[in-house]
Amino acid sequence: MKQRLLFIDRDGTLIEEPADEQIDSFEKLKFTRGVFNSLAFIRQHTDFRFVMVSNQDGLGTDSFPEDTFWPVHNFIIQTLESEGITFDEQLIDRHFPEDNSPMRKPGTGMLCHYIDNPEFDLENSYVIGDRDTDRQLAENLGCKALILDNEGMDWHRIAELLFAGERTAEVHRTTHETDILVKLNLDGNGHCDINTGLGFFDHMLEQIGRHGMMDLTIHAKGDLHVDEHHTIEDTALALGECLNKALGDKRGIERYGFALPMDDCLCQVALDFGGRPWLIWNAEFHRERIGEMPTEMFLHFFKSLSDAARMNLNIQATGENEHHKIEGIFKALARALRMAVRRDIQHFQLPSTKGTL
Repeated sequence: MKQRLLFIDRDGTLIEEPADEQIDSFEKLKFTRGVFNSLAFIRQHTDFRFVMVSNQDGLGTDSFPEDTFWPVHNFIIQTLESEGITFDEQLIDRHFPEDNSPMRKPGTGMLCHYIDNPEFDLENSYVIGDRDTDRQLAENLGCKALILDNEGMDWHRIAELLFAGERTAEVHRTTHETDILVKLNLDGNGHCDINTGLGFFDHMLEQIGRHGMMDLTIHAKGDLHVDEHHTIEDTALALGECLNKALGDKRGIERYGFALPMDDCLCQVALDFGGRPWLIWNAEFHRERIGEMPTEMFLHFFKSLSDAARMNLNIQATGENEHHKIEGIFKALARALRMAVRRDIQHFQLPSTKGTL
């Protein structure tokens, strides 16, 4: 089996980076939050080869003497080793950016022995870093990138993805009446690209992605010249199937989720990814339409979603404003999904006494 690799940045990734971007004293040294537990878990539970790849601008010059670098660096390595975190290789480039050296990230000069080498699986390897140069390095190597940021990618999440895998799925559903494409990343950041031809429906579906912190793409072409029924129903079926596929074997998930208020409305969505679809619907609407969407289709949407996702769905809503009521339901669904699909890699087992879901 080919060896997978983690190309791990140092400054800003293993340790926090100061304003002057130079860790040349112990006073400036601070490890990033979660790095010890997460990297130790990855080292213990996966087979990745650990390779440190770091730019240290001008190391060995008057502006950055070696005797200010190595004591701190060696302490970093020793501290990580004490937590069970060892590196198979350390690669440090000393060039300044203006040198345009191929050895400097995002150049791959230091990593030539990994490229086109049949021993290594670059396609399923990762660069872990905190900058665009780390992302570019991943592209240049032909591997994936995990970039620490403010959108939810932290060391805990990195450990989860590397241990338990990415949870993505794609469903393309075509009938004589509709052509629906759904792409889903359960561990995304809430990025949405949604176009069904029904503006209000798009707005509701976007709530699922944004409030569920899932990357969601839905492109739907349907026979809207007839009516909205087929587009709404088939979108629900494709989205439900996508959810079911992305969850995989469901090991480690929380399984259950629920609810929120919105202005004058109280919307409660309880769900269970137990594999037995069921819908309880207690929500009344007194307008025929909200936007271009018939209110009679709300029940139909959630029934189709529940069936295709194989989830038990219990929805209750009260309030006066019809727009707030249905938007609250979609937001509550999103929050319930976000809670239910959360994984615990420390207890990576099926959340069921039956042994199957």
